[in-house]
Amino acid sequence: MKLKLLYSCLLIAGTVGSAFAQGAPEDPAMLAKIREEGLNHSQVMDIAFHITDISGPRLAGSPGLKRAQDWAVNTLKTWGMVNAKRESWGKFGKGWEVQKNYAAMVDPYYHAIIAIPKAWTPSTNGLIKSEVVFLKIDSVADFAKYRGKLKGKIVITQAAAPAEQNFTTPEARRDADSTLAAMANPQAAGGRRGGAGGPGRRPGAGASALPRGALSQFEVDEGVGLVLSQARGTDGTVFTTNGANFRDTAKAVAPELETSSEDYQRILRLTKAGIKVTMEADIKTEFFTKDLDGYDVVGEIPGTDPKLKDQLVMIGGHLDSWHGATGGTDNAAGSAVMMEAMRILSRLGYHPRRTIRIALWSSEEQGEFGSKGYVGKHFGDPTTMVLLPEHAKLSAYYNLDNGTGKIRGIYAQSNTAIMPIFQAWLNPLKDLGAGTVTPRNTGSTDHVAFDAVGLPGFEFIQDPIDYNARTHHSNQDTYDKIIPEDLKQAATVVAWFVYNTAQRDEMMPRKELPKADPAAASRN
Repeated sequence: MKLKLLYSCLLIAGTVGSAFAQGAPEDPAMLAKIREEGLNHSQVMDIAFHITDISGPRLAGSPGLKRAQDWAVNTLKTWGMVNAKRESWGKFGKGWEVQKNYAAMVDPYYHAIIAIPKAWTPSTNGLIKSEVVFLKIDSVADFAKYRGKLKGKIVITQAAAPAEQNFTTPEARRDADSTLAAMANPQAAGGRRGGAGGPGRRPGAGASALPRGALSQFEVDEGVGLVLSQARGTDGTVFTTNGANFRDTAKAVAPELETSSEDYQRILRLTKAGIKVTMEADIKTEFFTKDLDGYDVVGEIPGTDPKLKDQLVMIGGHLDSWHGATGGTDNAAGSAVMMEAMRILSRLGYHPRRTIRIALWSSEEQGEFGSKGYVGKHFGDPTTMVLLPEHAKLSAYYNLDNGTGKIRGIYAQSNTAIMPIFQAWLNPLKDLGAGTVTPRNTGSTDHVAFDAVGLPGFEFIQDPIDYNARTHHSNQDTYDKIIPEDLKQAATVVAWFVYNTAQRDEMMPRKELPKADPAAASRN
């Protein structure tokens, strides 16, 4: 009996030891505390409220983004974080914001237009009123028939009407168990990143014979008063884009309104039918050029282990948004979750072995510039693979940027050695709906900058909800589209991952260093 008992104890000890070696939960009591604070005493929606409704739209370089950044810095300090600040990552370009936006059809009858100025486009310089002119331009040769006739005019071009009905795909959904099981398959390839790209410059406006940018320059040269372009989206949803570059050296463009497809198609049908359409518009935008730098927000919970405190665990999400709404799901949700994870750990009086650093990025929407600039200053250059001393000290970076959906697991980013560690950490969270580790890569957000220099950088799997269909970069992306229970769950999961990463004896496993990528600079 004693031998059997001894054997059983040794077997259990061996199993536990093996699990701990893989990175299994080291402190169930701490997990219970994290769950209690994260699920029952959450402040994540208050954080989201400050980032969205109070700060407003947060286009890169705008006053709204700075309001959100200043609030985040002060809040991190209030929670006891150290080294909380706005940190420049380098030159970005011009800031810009909408200060007035009125557009309406007044003839043959009155109708208020759903439309949003394209980012980095100029004002109308007061109220303008004009007949809408339909431009049929397929090549440079077609410019001649309009030359000298467009000064102060509102113009519209051909665009295909979007499909209005969709009888098969629900707009909002959660991932089915079968979907997650397929993602966990080691043979599976590819990843998922929310959000389709915006439309091109006025779909249908330019054929192959028309050089890129030629129509924009023609409109400027002719003194066009306002350009209407059809937005991607239906049912009044406008997916916003930029109509000009943010660089301080960018060429001038005409004022341009991204117009809902329903309003655009109505005006287009009328003008093509020869019915006079008159519109009035008053668009005021402002450029900000005093400070052309871009900034990230950073703050830390300092490490306490004499041997490990100089090592880092990082978490983050981008704080900037597009300008058509207040960026609730993209990405106030992710930023609020990451701030809440820091608050949870601080509130519990946790003193980590490694330093935990949060970074709230800027200019993600223009090409992940905030994270790329930060990685270049702190860790290394993917174009040359010249690495900096801090590169050896980062254990892992965790990112959140796929909408309001709860966390269902994590992308291992082809780092197979890390998969059993992540799985062990997720096992006690399965009742919260998080349990999937996929070997797949996912891209188009800020963890990619870390992965590009061989650092363990990861994005969590999230339920898609209606991120692609409705909120991503659209005028519907507001605080109201955030699901409180999902954000509470996500912050709890993130805090648990951060805790385990900070407490491990070893740093997280790394993949083989990538080769230098000289083309990386041209993609920025």
